[in-house]
Amino acid sequence: MTGFAQRRARLRVNCALAALGLAALLAGCASPGGAGGTSGKADLPTLSDATAAQKRAQIRMQLAVGYYEQNQLAVALDEVKKAIAADPDYADAYGMRALIYMGLGETVLADDNFKRALQLAPNNPDIANNYGSFLCQNGRAAESLRWFDAALASRQYASPAKALNNAGSCALKVKDVDRAEKYLLQALQRAPDQPSTNANLARVYYERGDVSRANFFITRLGKIARADSLTADVLWLAIKVQHKLGDQGAEQGWATQLRRHHAASPEYAAYQRGAFDE
Repeated sequence: MTGFAQRRARLRVNCALAALGLAALLAGCASPGGAGGTSGKADLPTLSDATAAQKRAQIRMQLAVGYYEQNQLAVALDEVKKAIAADPDYADAYGMRALIYMGLGETVLADDNFKRALQLAPNNPDIANNYGSFLCQNGRAAESLRWFDAALASRQYASPAKALNNAGSCALKVKDVDRAEKYLLQALQRAPDQPSTNANLARVYYERGDVSRANFFITRLGKIARADSLTADVLWLAIKVQHKLGDQGAEQGWATQLRRHHAASPEYAAYQRGAFDE
């Protein structure tokens, strides 16, 4: 990699660290008392407090995130292992390794690394949210909700809308529609143009039989998201909403998008056989 490319990669990595919540590298590095202070509280840690080993670990972590973003998972795994070797108590590195193992389909190893990360940093909201997402994706949706709640309880959490939407989606998986609605309306307040939040709210109201309100969010979804970015299940939901309303033109429009982008999907097969109430 050229020097220029390396500098560009580092810039991308720094952004990724912020997005993934992997920048809190120095927890527990402050001294027991502030310099000359009387409050008895430790100073907030800064980069200058990091040991040489922690700085080496941080560099390896930045490389790991960069490779992870490029889907070079084996290389990312090697770099994060080096980060942990340099700093065995680096919670974010275990969280990163868990994400890599998720990508590799190694669910047992991912689970172990999430647990280790949370053992080292029990109040880290990003790790809690990522663990909740992992549980929800692996058939443990009911268990996932406590981790989203833990993330949301943290004042340090920079992206609560993400956890709120994740929690709403997982609550829907366990048929807790009321709880899902609560999470998702809060997510909507924070990020009104997030397509997944609008899609999930449409699902909430469709499940409730409130088709008019479901259509409100489907209509919003059509304005804020490209059809080719929507999953087959969301397009199928849009079709079913229009079918319930008797709007054949809108139904055909969504059906065209489903056929165009997901012709081989089970949802399109269900549409073809008219299985609107399955």
